[in-house]
Amino acid sequence: MTSELEGAGEKVLEFDAKDELEETQRALRETTLMIEQSQGEVSKLSQRNAAITAHLQQVQNQIADMPVEEIRMAYDSALDAQQRLFVMRGQLEKLQSDKTQLERYLTALEAMQNGMQGSDSAGPGTGGKGPLASVEMLVNAQEAERQRLSRQMHDGPAQALSNFILQTEIAMRLLDVDPTQARDELGSLKASAMGTFQKVRNFIFELRPMMLDDLGLIPTIRRYADTFKEQTGLDVNATVSGDDRRLEPYLEVMVFRAIQELMGNAARHSQATLLKLNIDLTDTQIRVSVDDNGKGFDFDTIQKGQSLGIKLIRERTEMLGGTFEVDSAAGKGARVMFSLPVRK
Repeated sequence: MTSELEGAGEKVLEFDAKDELEETQRALRETTLMIEQSQGEVSKLSQRNAAITAHLQQVQNQIADMPVEEIRMAYDSALDAQQRLFVMRGQLEKLQSDKTQLERYLTALEAMQNGMQGSDSAGPGTGGKGPLASVEMLVNAQEAERQRLSRQMHDGPAQALSNFILQTEIAMRLLDVDPTQARDELGSLKASAMGTFQKVRNFIFELRPMMLDDLGLIPTIRRYADTFKEQTGLDVNATVSGDDRRLEPYLEVMVFRAIQELMGNAARHSQATLLKLNIDLTDTQIRVSVDDNGKGFDFDTIQKGQSLGIKLIRERTEMLGGTFEVDSAAGKGARVMFSLPVRK
């Protein structure tokens, strides 16, 4: 019976891996096409920016004899052209980075699929890794890409804020022409830069919270619940009981992503005002439940729909030897529970 269950789990995982492989190939083709289009747009904007910069140089040479309004229009045109060019170059760099990550992820998926096929051809009892190792490999591959993107965002905010630096330099030039307007623009730029920097920090935490690696699952969940409450305005009640200890890295990642998905679904779709998160970690298992007082949903409809979030949580939980339950009805809120075995 155990071998039959493992075989069924491997078939389900193989099907999921095939779908993920096809989706990644499609995303890679779309990203490659967008890169080609963006390269053409960057070329056009570079030519336009060169022409406007030459005109601005003429204005600077005759600044003493030109009307203030004409000087302002020249600087505005130069600023607009440079902004568009910076934004498009940033988009192109992001697309190129996305393409690199997709190619690496595709390689990992192909290797996983080949390994599963090799295990199938070898037959049962030949020492294959089985569904547990395959799930761990898939989760680790996905998280490796998220972690890499997170480091890029964390280490390179200068690229995202270069636009503000450029605007500041132009505003400083206006000090000789219209000091009052220049000061107002600098104040506005400072506020915008601070807001953008905070958004970048929030994005980094959503993409890959560094403290998940440093401190573990429980502290990260507590921090995420507080941040989620601030960002969504929901009344979030997070309760943790049991032993606060480190788990296997892939298991911490899976539990965190599952909680992130379930809480995000409640905020986006359920129209809830109250969200309760309960985590109980014992010597043998971790139990998680997410409750909301929203409009509820029909789980069978969700299973047949296009949304992969809850279906993936259920499949991965069951493949790892855990349990998954949903208690929901239209107009009566929802409660999603899952448990996973853990090592002491």
